[in-house]
Amino acid sequence: MNTEEHPLTNKEFMDGLIRVGLIMLMVVGCFHIFSPFLNLILWSLILGVTLYPLHQKLAGKLGGSNGRSATVIVVVGFVLLGWPSMKIMESVAEQLTTIYDAHHAGTLSFPAPKESVMSWPLIGEKVYQGWASAAANLPDFIQANQDTVEVVLNKGLLIAKSAISTVFLFLGALIVAGIMMAYGSGGSNAVSTILVRIVGERQGSKIHNLATMTTRSVAVGVLGVAVIQSILLGVGFLFVGVPAAGPLAIVVLLLGIMQLPATIVTLPVIFWIWGSSDGGTVMNIVWTAYLVIAGLSDNILKPILLGRGVDAPMPVILIGALGGMVVSGFIGLFIGAVLLAVGYQVFMQWVDIEAQETAELEEAVELEGRAEAKE
Repeated sequence: MNTEEHPLTNKEFMDGLIRVGLIMLMVVGCFHIFSPFLNLILWSLILGVTLYPLHQKLAGKLGGSNGRSATVIVVVGFVLLGWPSMKIMESVAEQLTTIYDAHHAGTLSFPAPKESVMSWPLIGEKVYQGWASAAANLPDFIQANQDTVEVVLNKGLLIAKSAISTVFLFLGALIVAGIMMAYGSGGSNAVSTILVRIVGERQGSKIHNLATMTTRSVAVGVLGVAVIQSILLGVGFLFVGVPAAGPLAIVVLLLGIMQLPATIVTLPVIFWIWGSSDGGTVMNIVWTAYLVIAGLSDNILKPILLGRGVDAPMPVILIGALGGMVVSGFIGLFIGAVLLAVGYQVFMQWVDIEAQETAELEEAVELEGRAEAKE
């Protein structure tokens, strides 16, 4: 046994340990500095990856100018999505702030429930009794449920603030995404090089392509359709004068992400138009037709935008959206769904690597055997 090797081995171990510690310290420090911009960069990457094919086509029509193409996309995005989103979020904030202020001023009131509420299955009588109690003497009702009311109102204000900040974050991310698209080729090559360095040359390009295509599928096919439909209906709710138009638009967005029909919201609104609104018969017909078409627009948008389809199972997308919302607020709906779907696809690709390599080896051996047989 050669004992002279022990001091050298221990020294190498300590050197390696110190180096790893310093690297980890640098990584943690960099992440700590970068973390305030994490949501902005993630959202920008999602937008950039999703819009890059459109950017390339537009750049070809504009004489190959990536800068002009990115600028056009950003400006059009601001016009088509920025203003409607701001109006919807403004409605959300206005509704929740009005309720909060009225509660603290002691002027909050509820209309008396209709008798038809009692006919609701299972919960009709309890809802009717609670609603009637609140309508008859709201101050006493609030006093009896003060803790619950305070929690609900405070959470409502937080949701309103989160929704407004999300709109500004989206608009900022759109600008950053435009810059990314202008230099998209270099960024794509850099990501591909990093993946090749991590997982090897054979699988690096596959994972890069897989992550890109999954991001586009989820962002366009699921989230994009949900956003477009919620904006179409939200703008309609605003023009019709539906109470709580902003919150209803958010409900439509959540239904779209969960792949549930928007008619769950549009049908009650249509009943309200004919039963409570002040519009004439012609306008009621016009708005009814608009809401029906907008409520069914996902059936038209999905075949156009979904393209190759979403490979990740819908429960994965739903869990990602809801989990992302819990962790990061409203913006987490989008980031969580995309990240979990991409992570799922990359993990399943990694699981299937050995099976794929075995199948490729068997195919190569078979082809070699056929070639030898011909010779």
